[in-house]
Amino acid sequence: MKKILIACEESQAVTIEFRKLGFEAISCDLQDCSGGYPEWHIKGDITHQLYREWDLIIAHPPCTRLSNSGVRWLAERNLWDDMYQACEFFNLFQSVAKNGTPVAIENPIPHKYAKEYIGEYSQIIQPWMFGHGETKATCLWLYNLPKLTPTNIVEGREKRIWKLPPGEERAKLRSKTYQGIAEAMAKQWGNYLMKSERKAS
Repeated sequence: MKKILIACEESQAVTIEFRKLGFEAISCDLQDCSGGYPEWHIKGDITHQLYREWDLIIAHPPCTRLSNSGVRWLAERNLWDDMYQACEFFNLFQSVAKNGTPVAIENPIPHKYAKEYIGEYSQIIQPWMFGHGETKATCLWLYNLPKLTPTNIVEGREKRIWKLPPGEERAKLRSKTYQGIAEAMAKQWGNYLMKSERKAS
């Protein structure tokens, strides 16, 4: 059974979709999971799990200091050290791909300072490409994996995610992977893993 690590995911949105297809998917985050399946969740530091044998790693590293939307605060609040640390953490996932492990890293559009350290993304996807009539540009850095193919292009370009009211749950809701995207990741990349295994044998 293929083992999938979904890093920095407390929602378990992607984990659940892989589980539906029979993969041994495990989420890992510093927080308790909110997806309802604690038996599929490791609460703890992802670096303790990262270098084990995984057939696929999908990572959602923190984006606060990397995303283009927050670039103004770097100079105003002198947050450069925070940005460098965020880049180093991001690059941990890239390092795993060097041994041939398929790796996907998901983040919003990064600012130019972050891109100097984490490199150019492979693809930009939107929720409306996968059945959700909303906009939320999401970048994918892909290693040993194909790009995602849109599954259901729909009308509607609402920025619902930006209209969420302030509160403790806002960050979680904003970071949760849309179900249509999670399904596409599980089906397309899961199928890619199985095809690669058949070719190898």
